[in-house]
Amino acid sequence: MSAVSRRWAWPAALVGLFALALILRLVGFKTGLPYVYNADENAHFVPRAIGMFGHGWNPGYFINPPAFTYVLHLLFAIRWGTDPASVGGAFAANPTEAFAIARAASGFLGALAVPLTAIAGARLFEDKRVGFIAGALLAVAFLPVHYGHFALNDAPTMAPLALSLVGVAGIYRTGRMREYVLAGVGLGLAIATKYQAGIVVVTIVAAAFASPVVHSRLKGLAFAFAPMLLAFLVANPYALLDRTQFIDDLQKQTSTAAGNEGGGKLGLAQTHGLGYYLQTFTWGFGWLPSLLALGGLGGLIARHRRLAIVLAPAPILLLLYFGNNSRFFARWMLPMYPILAMSAAWAIVALAERWRPRVLIPALAALALLQPLVFSVHNDVVLARDDTRQVARDWMRQNIPIGTKIVMEPIAPDQWATDAGHPVFGEPPLGTGSGARWNKYATSRSCFKTTVRPCPVVKLEDYERTLHPPLIESYANGGFCWVISGSTQSGRAYADPEEVPDALEYYDELRKRGDEVFHVSPYGERGRVPFSFDYSFNYYPLDYERPGPEITIYKLRNCDP
Repeated sequence: MSAVSRRWAWPAALVGLFALALILRLVGFKTGLPYVYNADENAHFVPRAIGMFGHGWNPGYFINPPAFTYVLHLLFAIRWGTDPASVGGAFAANPTEAFAIARAASGFLGALAVPLTAIAGARLFEDKRVGFIAGALLAVAFLPVHYGHFALNDAPTMAPLALSLVGVAGIYRTGRMREYVLAGVGLGLAIATKYQAGIVVVTIVAAAFASPVVHSRLKGLAFAFAPMLLAFLVANPYALLDRTQFIDDLQKQTSTAAGNEGGGKLGLAQTHGLGYYLQTFTWGFGWLPSLLALGGLGGLIARHRRLAIVLAPAPILLLLYFGNNSRFFARWMLPMYPILAMSAAWAIVALAERWRPRVLIPALAALALLQPLVFSVHNDVVLARDDTRQVARDWMRQNIPIGTKIVMEPIAPDQWATDAGHPVFGEPPLGTGSGARWNKYATSRSCFKTTVRPCPVVKLEDYERTLHPPLIESYANGGFCWVISGSTQSGRAYADPEEVPDALEYYDELRKRGDEVFHVSPYGERGRVPFSFDYSFNYYPLDYERPGPEITIYKLRNCDP
């Protein structure tokens, strides 16, 4: 290889990793649109970015930090201008475009984390092979790929966090002040995107004191923390300007994460977070990559303790913190995936070098990449197909007249039932039959949703707790003869039957009183996946052929609409 070829080989490898990561995150990124089935995606970043055109830059909401919301606000301003009426009209007329822009931004930032992780790994271990493999593992890992498809802050957080790790590697290897600044700026932006990224502060501190280079460590940390605070405030200025709201929402987020508001989730099979998160690594990151990451940390402790001090504390501390909460979400561990990728990559190179054959490094790397690549590609194919909720809605449009009263479990947003056939957000008045596709029964025990009498709000996770057999009779008495049920709700009850016995009796009564007139499954002819909070929304099992829950539509007998 010529000198010119060698000079361009590494940049070309980084570009290739980014391209691979971006493709995996953009195939199927319009899944479900114009309807947004992820409750967090539908409630948080895009609507709040649109709302800023009407009330200014203060989000007035800090349960999720606003950096990604600001990014979307700027993108929407570039696309539609800054006039609130024009932006609101464009969003109402075509919400698909807004969510497509937001999802593409999420995918781009998630993909950008891949070459940054490769650079961090190459710098930290002084080995571009480690960096390339680390980038490749992050590029294809299932959980980062899946959440790169959605307008959420999980994937975007990984780009500034990986940038911070580039600085961490520089701190360890050189001790230069500019590396501290880089690490601090990256981490400040990451925290302003998702709070739990803040755990990487221990990585910066560890790199400062574990570095073999003699330098002013305390001065360096000051050069890291001051830019970190400044970057955080630039990306989240109202944390200072609206301190009361910021502190209040931060406390709410901490309480919610700990499970202090409502406790654990109905239908959650695992009873302890540590076991849950360890299990999620086996599919979110991959069995072999996870074992390699664990082995890599062990090997570093045995052979390179300074590097172990840099990489090990953050994943362990975050695992212990979230593992002792009562609410579990696999994506809450995503900030640790770049560190796990670097540890696994080092383990691959270290193992291969013990036996020397040159082919061993690519062979081990290919083996580690196989599982996550297969499942990520499969997930892309699934997401690119029509959602079961769209299939059910198409059937309903053909078979249930407009204005008909229906009961729909909270398996889709209100617009899914209330749109008159075109993708316009904004719910028309219910109960009038004018504009509403169908008149939907409220998700509570005995309340019909009308413009006159508002219904009490029932949390999505508590819906099954409101069900009891007499509801079926109340449906019939009210002329609500069609009932739409989905496995993302009913599955919770059957997974936790002792917690909601009334709900099981409700479903028995529904089958007795109703005729099944339509059923659609995401699994095709290949079987059924037991209810799982992760697999019901992430579509990891290969049984999936399309996204969405199992949906069954019943028509109640002896019911006069």
